[in-house]
Amino acid sequence: MKKFYITTPIYYVNDKPHVGHAYTTIAADVLSRWKRLQGEDVYFLTGTDEHGSKIALAAEAQGLTPQALVDRESAKFSALWKDLNISNDGFIRTTEARHVETVGKIFDALFKQGDIYKGHYVDWYCVSCESFWLESELVEGNCPDCGRKVERLQEESYFFKQSKYEKRLLEFYEQNPNFLMPKKRAQEIINFVKSGLKDVSISRLKEKWGIQIPQDPNHTAYVWFDALINYLTAAGFPSGSGENIWPPDIHFVGKEIFRFHAILWPAMLFALDLPTPKTVFAHGWWTAEGEKMSKSKGNFVDPNDIIPEYGVDGLRYFLLREMPFGTDGDFSMSSLKARYNAELANNLGNLLSRTLTLIEKNFDGVLNLAPEGHLIAGLPERLKTVKDAYDRAAFSEVLEILGSVVTDTNKFIDEKAPWKLVKTDKDAAGKALAECLVILRWLACAYDPFMPSSCLSIWKQLGETADLSSAASGILQNPLKGFSPQTRIEKSGILFQRKA
Repeated sequence: MKKFYITTPIYYVNDKPHVGHAYTTIAADVLSRWKRLQGEDVYFLTGTDEHGSKIALAAEAQGLTPQALVDRESAKFSALWKDLNISNDGFIRTTEARHVETVGKIFDALFKQGDIYKGHYVDWYCVSCESFWLESELVEGNCPDCGRKVERLQEESYFFKQSKYEKRLLEFYEQNPNFLMPKKRAQEIINFVKSGLKDVSISRLKEKWGIQIPQDPNHTAYVWFDALINYLTAAGFPSGSGENIWPPDIHFVGKEIFRFHAILWPAMLFALDLPTPKTVFAHGWWTAEGEKMSKSKGNFVDPNDIIPEYGVDGLRYFLLREMPFGTDGDFSMSSLKARYNAELANNLGNLLSRTLTLIEKNFDGVLNLAPEGHLIAGLPERLKTVKDAYDRAAFSEVLEILGSVVTDTNKFIDEKAPWKLVKTDKDAAGKALAECLVILRWLACAYDPFMPSSCLSIWKQLGETADLSSAASGILQNPLKGFSPQTRIEKSGILFQRKA
């Protein structure tokens, strides 16, 4: 059975990881966890991109060898993913021997079949973006992506025949409407291909920090040719062990690298006669307090600065709740605080606390009554909308739906007022609180992909002893599955401490 194969881009290690990297990786982690809850076998890949002139220049400036620099910086990404509770199955580094071998074999195969040829390159090159540009694409003579100066390069190079696949790409986009996502970004790619594709320079003559071309050791592979192949390396190519993984079900990428993944990458796979990814999803950029994040401004948001105050789950929640996945958004501490207080502390945390406190105070921590099912009956329909949102990578919608369940349940408690009802009709009060327990179990399962540590805490406080991940699929489909009114709750401290 094929695994659900999900990837982040491999992150360039010329600087430390920041909230933009975390955003993509958390999104991939949430989708991976959700698929696992649905019983699917998942292969979730992330990693680091470690070749190119930017790396060599950064290493030289710090008095290090390039390998020493990438070893140090790649470890920072691995450490952050551990801190953020990322559940990746694989971590690929482009300096690994297995990847060097795969790149060499793919180059050799494409060269022998005539899809790669030697020529001379003359055009404008941005060192910062590792990208070539036509003069007509420059903005006031600078790189259209980062705004930095570009260099005029003229040198011998190997080229990939991207132009050969122009018509096939357009047919592919038409036949596979979910390949380019979100749909609002698709037309930009289609128009670019329609304007005419050039063959792509895929080697460097003077760049030594890269993978040597087997047929010509004076050349190293262009960083993008090298980087895209990582998805094949991690799947087990060229040994043939990737049949149960390939092709990727979804690549998550930033919008700045959408074009490479949406044009060059499928063209390369056409040439290799390999299946293409099912979807390439380009998410938006974060600004910081209204300004574009940049190395020169020093305003990158470091997740390690947020975690001590708001916790890992608070950060994970905010990043996928604040803006629709696929659009741009602004990271501000005031917005983080507002969402944390309103949606986690005052809504979800309050629902858990008041429910357990009432059971503890009035029923000695154990209910002997089953719920009547007023709100529970609507949960299967909510699950349908949650599944639909996941299918569209609409993570903020998922959280909005779950938040509405929390809000409705808090309103239910307000209306039933079990703290009063217990004095006149203890059974009715108990049934109302049992309803809340069932919904909290369901919410613990539904929120788990976003906030695994917090949901495990909710689960344990509800007195559940089964493995949450194993039980979640059944409970999401049938909220009453496995529910026992006799379960003793284990109330502990405040789940989300309100921030002043």
